[in-house]
Amino acid sequence: MAFQLGATLLDACVLAVLSREDTYGYVLTQQVRQIMNISESTLYPVLRRLQKDECLTTYDQAFQGRNRRYYKITDKGKATLIQYLNEWKDYKRDVDKVLLGGMFENE
Repeated sequence: MAFQLGATLLDACVLAVLSREDTYGYVLTQQVRQIMNISESTLYPVLRRLQKDECLTTYDQAFQGRNRRYYKITDKGKATLIQYLNEWKDYKRDVDKVLLGGMFENE
């Protein structure tokens, strides 16, 4: 059984990956797949929406005679990621309280 993960968490994961380095869709999909089962066809609408929301930009770079589209986090995207990380810490703490009975309250 896997937990269902929402769109906001997917956005946060995409922004977190891009905060470490610019990358293209296939690599981004592989990195996000480490924690959730997504396909490239699921990821590209997310990337377009984040671009529309000015959280990321794109640029093309030649690779073996073809252009690859790279994604880069913007300053707005970095600020959004910080907000998501703060919300995640609060959410995780609250879930831990219920699931673990407060065993990790001091963390």
